Formats: sequence, C-alpha cells, structure tokens
Amino acid sequence: MKRFRSLLFPMLIATSARAAAPELTLVIRDHLFFPSTLEVPAGQKVRILIDNQDPTPEEFESYPLNREKVIPGNTKTVVFIGPLEPGEYPFFGEFYPKTAQGKVVVK
Repeated sequence: MKRFRSLLFPMLIATSARAAAPELTLVIRDHLFFPSTLEVPAGQKVRILIDNQDPTPEEFESYPLNREKVIPGNTKTVVFIGPLEPGEYPFFGEFYPKTAQGKVVVK
C-alpha cells in the first residue's frame, strides 16, 4: 500500500497542476479594452477575468470564439475560452464596437 501511495501522489500533483487554467485580466475602461491583445497558449483552456470599470454595461463578443457576455458597469465576470488552435481571434464590445476592439493571439 505504501508503494501505491508513493506512485499515486506525484500523479495527483501533476493532474492538479494541469487542471488550473491560465488566467488573464481584461479591463474595460473609457469604452476600450486593456490590453487590446491577449496572448494565450495553444491547446489550453484559458480563464479571462473581465473587469468593467466603466459605469455603463459592455458586452464581450466574439464570433470566432463563440462567446457573448454582457458585463454590467463597475462589475467583473469570467469567460473561459479554448483550447484553441494557433491564430488570431477578434473580439469587440457590442455597445461601443468602434472603440472597444481587441484580439486573442494564440501561440
């Protein structure tokens, strides 16, 4: 039994390390996304914390990422993306599409 535990413990640690998705923060301020480009690793699920610092709502929308999420003013929310193939995936703010624009670059 002791030998079994010594083999199982490293496997549990490796599984836990792999299970944690990388996290990025995307800020909405003055109807703009900061940063406007998010770099993420290919083949991994990624957690994006979106912090809307404007008093008005904004929507994180991306057709290529198949994501659409309204973030009320002065609130935060989380969006998961991926795993993705290498490339560029644009996103925009539905309520201010001329200014609120960005992209996810997958490497």
